Amino acid sequence: MTNISEEEYDKFVKLIFEEIGITLSEHKQKLLESRFYKRMLHYKLESFSQYYDLCLENFTEKIEMLNLITTNETYFFREVDHFKFLKNYLVEYDGATKVKIWSAASSVGAEAYSIAMVCDTVLPPNKWEVLGSDINSHVVKKARMRLYQLTWSEKIPKELRQKYCLKGKGKYEGMFLINRDLAKNVKFQTNNLLEPNPNFGKFDIVFLRNVLIYFNDATRKTVIQNILENMKIGSYLIISQTENLNGLNIDTLEQVESSIFKVLKESK
Repeated sequence: MTNISEEEYDKFVKLIFEEIGITLSEHKQKLLESRFYKRMLHYKLESFSQYYDLCLENFTEKIEMLNLITTNETYFFREVDHFKFLKNYLVEYDGATKVKIWSAASSVGAEAYSIAMVCDTVLPPNKWEVLGSDINSHVVKKARMRLYQLTWSEKIPKELRQKYCLKGKGKYEGMFLINRDLAKNVKFQTNNLLEPNPNFGKFDIVFLRNVLIYFNDATRKTVIQNILENMKIGSYLIISQTENLNGLNIDTLEQVESSIFKVLKESK
């Protein structure tokens, strides 16, 4: 099988950007080659052009291709300061309705279940709910399974690990399962952040972490504006500590901490 040519690479870069807004740099050729290799073997294709044409013709394969691109590293309680902020928010919450929290790029669910653990330690089950969403259908399916490698549990605080994580035995040796009762308040679904989500309702807190780094400024602004449509006045948007909203000129947000923003008014 030949290496991907510049022309073939440019075609995939354009397609990926048009579909999900991710901008690939000119140095990601090897990444594409390695991630597409098995699919090309599966279809017995001899060139990346053939695989590109297949993605255009076959919607299912195009989704598979995008899934390969959007597989990212994640783990429980990533950037722990955000979970301290969440706990403080929940302790002070006295609303009559449920606290609704959106993990807007939830991957295999580690972030969503981390949020859920914090919620359950502070509020009764009828007072909170978490939605996890991701464009990658494979990781959404894994999130619903609630099953993880045991090494992933190491970053979960001990008291939460003992309460919410069930150590696997037999064929599940070396793995752990998230407690079913905790998972009752956590839902997952696929979605594209480049599109509005009017059916999601309004949230009190949105975690949008380690996502914006994959987009250019115009796409970042589109993503933020779409998410703001699902946020209440006074709600909080949390991005990664390695990200920023510089240059986006979004006047509906006030920065309250380095990576946490408060919604001041409804988005127009």
